[in-house]
Amino acid sequence: MFKKLQLFLRWIVLLFFGSSILAVFVYKWCPVYVTPLMLIRCAQQVSRGETLRLKHHWVPLDSMSIYMPVAVMASEDQRFLNHHGFDFIEIDKAMEEHRTGKRFRGGSTISQQTAKNVFLWPQPSWVRKGLEAYFTVLIEYIWGKERIMEVYLNSIEMGDGIYGAEAVAQQHFGCRAAALTRPVCALVAATLPNPLKFSSKSPSAYILKRQTAIMTQMRHIDVFPSQQE
Repeated sequence: MFKKLQLFLRWIVLLFFGSSILAVFVYKWCPVYVTPLMLIRCAQQVSRGETLRLKHHWVPLDSMSIYMPVAVMASEDQRFLNHHGFDFIEIDKAMEEHRTGKRFRGGSTISQQTAKNVFLWPQPSWVRKGLEAYFTVLIEYIWGKERIMEVYLNSIEMGDGIYGAEAVAQQHFGCRAAALTRPVCALVAATLPNPLKFSSKSPSAYILKRQTAIMTQMRHIDVFPSQQE
């Protein structure tokens, strides 16, 4: 019985690693049309008796404004192009602030957020954080920075039922993602910590203040390498 259980667990482990690596390879080239978060949000809408809201239009990175990657890096992960998935400087800052009792903030990079958005669930737990680290390593080495940014900007929640740069451009600004201006990209990035609470269509004074701060930081970040002329 013990040997059968051992064999069963071995096959479970092999199946997990094999399927996860295969999924990462598939998404290296194939668009990510749906994510766990999208399905969870739809289930929540149904449970509340609401009309389904799911706006998502996949577009390649070169069909987005050159300022969109710059804005999210300025807002979310300024060392994105230099780290290998984990920003240990920000992690140390977050741990120090937590230790001293200051306002807790996350230290997740764009790579970690992408791994969570595409492969995992949003509720925090040690299991999810462990799996998030595993998938972060995989996408860093299999996808590379350009693909990570492309998937991130297509899958990140940017409003109520709105996912990705193309969808938010159409729903909030009546244009394509390629036409988003520098200030508008900064405005969208300003809402990302909580896109269900904050809106880029009807920004509060707080979001406008964040937009200004992000635009200042954008001056120190170059256009994403693949979008340079």
